[in-house]
Parts: sequence; C-alpha cells; structure tokens
Amino acid sequence: MNENISLENKLGAKNFLPGIAWFFVVMVLMFTPGKDLPDVGDWFSQLNFDKLIHIGVFALLAYLFMRPIGKTMLPPKIKAQYFLKIAAAACIWGITTELVQKYIVPGRSFSLLDWAADTIGGLAALYICRKVYLK
Repeated sequence: MNENISLENKLGAKNFLPGIAWFFVVMVLMFTPGKDLPDVGDWFSQLNFDKLIHIGVFALLAYLFMRPIGKTMLPPKIKAQYFLKIAAAACIWGITTELVQKYIVPGRSFSLLDWAADTIGGLAALYICRKVYLK
C-alpha cells in the first residue's frame, strides 16, 4: 500500500501540464462570444461536424489527464478508478460549458447534443485508455 502512495506522490503537476493547457484552450473556445466565432455557413451544421469537434476536443482533454496515470506502475484497479473519475469530470465540464454558454456568454446557447458529444469524447478516452493501459 505504501508503494502505491509513493508512486502517486511522484506523479506531479508537471505530468498533467498538457491536460491543464488543453483545459484552458477548451475554456477559451467554449466561452468565445458568438459574434467572435467564424461564420461557417449551412454546410457545417448539415454535416454535424460541430459534434465531431466536440467529441475530439473532449476525448483529447480526458486522454491528456488519463495518460500520465496510465503510464504509472499503479495497479490496474486504481488506474481504472482514476480513468473513470476523469471521464466523469469531462462529462461534468461539458455540461458546465453548455450552461455557461447559455447564461453568461453572449451569442451562445445551450445544446444538449453538444453535451452528449462532450460525454462521448470523455467515454472514448476512457475506452482507449482502458485498452492501452490496463492490458
């Protein structure tokens, strides 16, 4: 047990810098006022490309926080617990961004489908990390 605690203590903030940086990129993207977003026309919405972007952005976000944990020597059960918590945090961050867009960011609105795509992204990272790091 002390070995696990020791390994967790060695996993410092620097290991999570890519995830932290991406978190702030996502925050800027999600909280940009509607008038400052580029006009992409009807083709963009018809392809639902926006949802693929949400999936990718949140999958990368969750993955960047899961990866440092996956590379540790922690027992698979502990890694799996952390992965699940990070996926849940990505889901919560997704709904939070949608609510902030609705109530605070001018020209933006709440989209349940965007939140669903954010959640799918977090779950995709969970699936990938479980396959890669819990062999």
